[in-house]
Amino acid sequence: MALIILAILLLFVSYAIHRNPQYGRYAVIIRVLSFIILLIGILSKSIVQINAGEIGVKSLFGKVQSDVLPSGLHLVNPLMDVTRMDVKTENYTMSGVHDEGSKSGDDAIRVLTADGLEVTIDLTVLYKLLPSEAPRMVRETGIDYTDKIVRPLTRTKIRDNAVYYEAVALYSDKRDEFQHRIFKSIEEDFNKRGLMLEQLLVRNITLPESVKATIEQKINAEQDAQKMQFVLQKEKQEAERKRVEAQGIADYQRIINIGLTDQQLQYEQIKAYLELAKSANSKVIIMGKGNSPVILDTKN
Repeated sequence: MALIILAILLLFVSYAIHRNPQYGRYAVIIRVLSFIILLIGILSKSIVQINAGEIGVKSLFGKVQSDVLPSGLHLVNPLMDVTRMDVKTENYTMSGVHDEGSKSGDDAIRVLTADGLEVTIDLTVLYKLLPSEAPRMVRETGIDYTDKIVRPLTRTKIRDNAVYYEAVALYSDKRDEFQHRIFKSIEEDFNKRGLMLEQLLVRNITLPESVKATIEQKINAEQDAQKMQFVLQKEKQEAERKRVEAQGIADYQRIINIGLTDQQLQYEQIKAYLELAKSANSKVIIMGKGNSPVILDTKN
């Protein structure tokens, strides 16, 4: 547009100096130059390149057109203004860590839970602009929809839903349920405003120090109880092992006492002596009982 305005000004200048004999010969040169600049300006405004991942929203004298320009080269009215808008996935992070979020400083969300405790939440929102809704977005909100829609709506919905949960539950077993609940709540409002919510990530939930200490004490007590239960179980198993072992010994002795006769004992004694007699050492073995002993004298 600047080149077109410059060309028009040069054209007026050429007509102004055309009547002056001193500068009249330059009028034709200025006029030709103005036409060349005008042509360049018209071509630069007529050919529009939309990069990958972007769309172009056209407006003529402030009136936004309903159709959009996809990525690529396009020939448009030189008087048309084209606003390029990103339709790729964007992320907006609200964190309590300095320079980690989209805004510098502490940008974490502080909410009150059902039990009246203040909990700090770090959150990342993944979203993108719906191409078909881009003209309406420009008309109703503008291109800074992140600050006007994404940030305030997300923070409000998190605060609205956190009041249904207690702090400890929000930190532990209800975390996934809370994340799903705020996702559905934010997704509905995003769709109404031309945005698509892709994912919502609860990155960190920070509890008050007093609650943290209580949780740690509870965890330590549970660990001690589990340890004691393990020791008791081990002792029970050891007692059961000893009981089974004693019962086995008792059963063995009972069976031996019932079935072991004098003849069986004598037979076992003879077998033991024979094995002893087969050894290479010198020995004297006395076998038998009563008045009929048997003496075996073995030497190397």
